[in-house]
Amino acid sequence: MKRILVTGCNGQLGRAINKEYEKEEVTLINTDVAELDITDIKAVLDFITEQKPDVIINCAAHTNVNLCESQWDLAYKINAIGPRNLSIAATRIGAKLIHVSTDYVFDGSADTPYDEFSPVAPLGAYGKTKLEGENFVKQFADKFFIVRTAWLYGDGKNFVRTMLSLGKEKGEVGVVADQVGSPTSAKELARAIHVLEPTDNYGIFHGTCEGFCSWADFAEKIFELAGMDVKVNRLTTDEYPTPAKRPAYSVLNNYMLSLTTDFKFAYWEDALKEYFNEMA
Repeated sequence: MKRILVTGCNGQLGRAINKEYEKEEVTLINTDVAELDITDIKAVLDFITEQKPDVIINCAAHTNVNLCESQWDLAYKINAIGPRNLSIAATRIGAKLIHVSTDYVFDGSADTPYDEFSPVAPLGAYGKTKLEGENFVKQFADKFFIVRTAWLYGDGKNFVRTMLSLGKEKGEVGVVADQVGSPTSAKELARAIHVLEPTDNYGIFHGTCEGFCSWADFAEKIFELAGMDVKVNRLTTDEYPTPAKRPAYSVLNNYMLSLTTDFKFAYWEDALKEYFNEMA
């Protein structure tokens, strides 16, 4: 039976991966930091040599974009050294590595969707450390998929739940309207990973829901689907300063997926509706 190691199993994507594979006859080896510290090379080599997974799906990351600015060393260990360690271990036992990356490897200065071969230029610590993770994977893993995603939401703390909570509490919210991207359901991303995983279709892929919107548009759609009468005050980035600089435009083109597979992500509005239906 195929053995699949999932790191970051308690996160939104880790949970979605588990749900995606629940009807398939595979052995899932679920780990979070308590079971496996991916920043410790000896621990990683020992664990993976013992468990001998056929596939490693790395969902572990330091994803608090603002905190990454003040926690560079920790972010680098988790987002760069961790993938390096997993790559070294995967190569040692001949396993495939699926590594999840981010739209934040781009600077957001484009006005058309980023392809997998668009020049990278991260703005802040999160994007820079995630890019280093990609580079380590390319350097040390023999068989790898790097899947860049964006604006992810699923089972856990996310923008959708934050908006619902704030809307209920305050009746109005201020949301940035000049940052554009593609809200992506963890369920849809898990489906895409499941399509790639059994293949030898290695390389870098973009994996986001189809279509795009601003954060303010996203918030308005959330309240519409929730049937909540909440006012969304549309703000500029300058009016909502944060420690980390964010890309103004981070729409990704799932170009490689479209060329090499039959898989197509759902449109972001449709995926969000499905998310609400499952929450109900």
